[in-house]
Amino acid sequence: MAQETSRAVGPIVLLGPPGAGKGTQAKRIMEHYGIPQVSTGDLLRENVNLGTELGLAAKAVMARGELVCDDLVCNMVRQRLLQPDTKRGYILDGFPRTAAQAGWLDALLDHELFDNSRPTRAWPIVISLDVDYNQLLLRITGRRSCPTCGRIYNVHFQPPREDERCDLPHGTKLETRNDDRLEVIQPRLTAYQEQTRPVADYYQRTGRLISVNGDLPMDDVTDQICRIIEDHHA
Repeated sequence: MAQETSRAVGPIVLLGPPGAGKGTQAKRIMEHYGIPQVSTGDLLRENVNLGTELGLAAKAVMARGELVCDDLVCNMVRQRLLQPDTKRGYILDGFPRTAAQAGWLDALLDHELFDNSRPTRAWPIVISLDVDYNQLLLRITGRRSCPTCGRIYNVHFQPPREDERCDLPHGTKLETRNDDRLEVIQPRLTAYQEQTRPVADYYQRTGRLISVNGDLPMDDVTDQICRIIEDHHA
């Protein structure tokens, strides 16, 4: 896949449950189009570490054991999207998480980010990675990592040659991340359905949600996403 770093691609929102492959596909799209990833988690950590006004407010909220409110998160996103490197496009990671945030993003793109420097009113390209529930469980609970070299395996789809041992000469015993255990992932999938599914419903109502078969091989999923982006700007 040849790199395309001159085309204006606009905002891209990738939706999908844990284990759907959003992180992998986001990285591939970033590299192909030469656009940044805007991660709310990274923005939060950066603002807290730099001691910005928003970061100090967020730190105080987290110190009380509370969730950071929409106003703080949205303001961090707004400041990031005003940076020059986002003019050609960007991938939003972890945002929007609620239908209210999706509406806020539409309003921002329609007003503040629609000006002489960005003369095209670019609504987000919203892509949902749809994966069968049982496939998700196999993808996540089957993941193993080598604590020595960091190699990732899946006992169902990409197993090591020797059971639960890294293929490299050191042969270290593989580990399962705590987040990949069944008792941890099932509540996360339930939370996704309850909290994030309304975001997909919001974009479905506006006619902007495009579904991609996330059960296909990784390269095929990437090709689907690139075709969607190309067709959007044809």
